Amino acid sequence: MKLMVGFGNPGIRYQFTPHNIGFLAIDRIAEQCGVMVDNRHCKALTARARIGKEEVLLVKPETFMNLTGLSVAELVREYEVDPQKDLLVIYDELDLPLGKIRIRERGSSAGHKGMGSVIGALGTEEIPRMRLGIAPDHPVKDGAGYVLAQFRKSQLVSLDEMLEKAAEAVNIIVNDGISVAMNKFNRKDS
Repeated sequence: MKLMVGFGNPGIRYQFTPHNIGFLAIDRIAEQCGVMVDNRHCKALTARARIGKEEVLLVKPETFMNLTGLSVAELVREYEVDPQKDLLVIYDELDLPLGKIRIRERGSSAGHKGMGSVIGALGTEEIPRMRLGIAPDHPVKDGAGYVLAQFRKSQLVSLDEMLEKAAEAVNIIVNDGISVAMNKFNRKDS
């Protein structure tokens, strides 16, 4: 079992905000797999799916972003998975332009509260992650306000294209490994 965890905040108020892009990515993957992420389990909404030959659990934690680690740690224990091999977290990155994705095998939280919560709960930085760029094409004075505001209509095409790339990257990670996905998606022109 592989765990694919998108970060976000529960509730309709946050549904289409940059901070919920991890949830939007999980929804896109679920749509492509023909499943609904609606089973309540381990403080999260989940769905079982198959990507290639692998069984995966698509996860949207119902804790708020800053407590994401509570749900992820419970799922890791429940399914007895090795976070370094069988977990992928997907979340927003204000330091990347909207539309860019970056995949890493490990690293610090770089100030992201959701990632910090997961690292703290699991006791390791050895957690594969996909960061989805949300930065607009203009300077952001209030980062917290921006990530919790609705996407602008002018951003929706870039958002849709990035969600497609994220779903493609997940397929590659599951079927071919994270190194192959990193080589494809971490290029400057991707």
